[in-house]
Amino acid sequence: MINTAIAGVVLAVTGAFPALDGWVEQDWASGALLTVEDSAGVRADAAGEAAVGGHFRIGSVTKTFVATVVMQLVDEGRVGLDDPVDRYVTGVPNGRNGDRATVRQVLNHTSGLYDYAHEAGYSTNRWRGADRFRTYRPQELLDVAFAGTPYFDPGQGWHYSNTNYVVAGMLVERVTGRPYGDEVRSRILRPLGLTRTSVPGRWPALPHPHARGYAEVDGRLVDATLMNPTLDWAAGEMISTAEDLNRFFDALLSGRLTSAASLDAMRRTVDDTGTIFAYGLGLQRFDLPCGRSVWGHGGELIGYLTYATRADDGTRATLSYNPLPAEAPATAVMGVFTSIYC
Repeated sequence: MINTAIAGVVLAVTGAFPALDGWVEQDWASGALLTVEDSAGVRADAAGEAAVGGHFRIGSVTKTFVATVVMQLVDEGRVGLDDPVDRYVTGVPNGRNGDRATVRQVLNHTSGLYDYAHEAGYSTNRWRGADRFRTYRPQELLDVAFAGTPYFDPGQGWHYSNTNYVVAGMLVERVTGRPYGDEVRSRILRPLGLTRTSVPGRWPALPHPHARGYAEVDGRLVDATLMNPTLDWAAGEMISTAEDLNRFFDALLSGRLTSAASLDAMRRTVDDTGTIFAYGLGLQRFDLPCGRSVWGHGGELIGYLTYATRADDGTRATLSYNPLPAEAPATAVMGVFTSIYC
């Protein structure tokens, strides 16, 4: 059933709306929620353990917030997009030919930097037992990454790497002299009134209400809701709601958070990624079967999967669900957004 009560306002629902009940019935998810905003108003649905307006871990959607702050620093003349990133963050290794990764290459994953999350015990998408409450420092993550072999010389390929956004977070801190989370709060969250979005740091819980996230361990489900997300830091630690993410992407993609030149740079994509998306500077472009494209970012952190999107006509939609071992097929996820945008 579609629940249309958002912030105390009940809105009329018109047109087709993807049903999420089947996701729970087929054991694809323990909970799922979807919020769509367009010229017709706000439509929202939740199934299973999820609740309309509930909080969830947004994983790599954090990267878009961080990229936006970096681009604001570019607009202020404090960062050069094509500067070597080691001008701001020391220790970033050179390529085999001495090439130095640029800020732009860090933001669009063409730096070649090895992903620390590929090392055993360093992925927040995997069950880590008691280690999920351990606190990590950003430099620890970079030490692991820089000890690994780069995927390629800077600018010579594309490889999604969480290391890039740990570097980006440290760049923000070195340039501003403040924690990157404080910059996200002062530059984005407070101006947009995103009161239900947070940078949790070492805090292991989520605000209420929230659905619980699960992981399969030795054939049984374990509760993975509580965790210290410092292992993801600026690459994926944030918490939000569907309504806040819709508002954020609407502000960003309508040009209210950066200059037009910076937004254009963010939307300039690497198309040959071998994935379902093209990648810009902290932005993913998803090309739908009907020929339309939407912009946004996906994110995964154990127990939580999120896709936040916006079309150029202003329609925006955020889907978040708590995956179960059966897993929702990619066709089902794509079907949700196709039904909304096509």
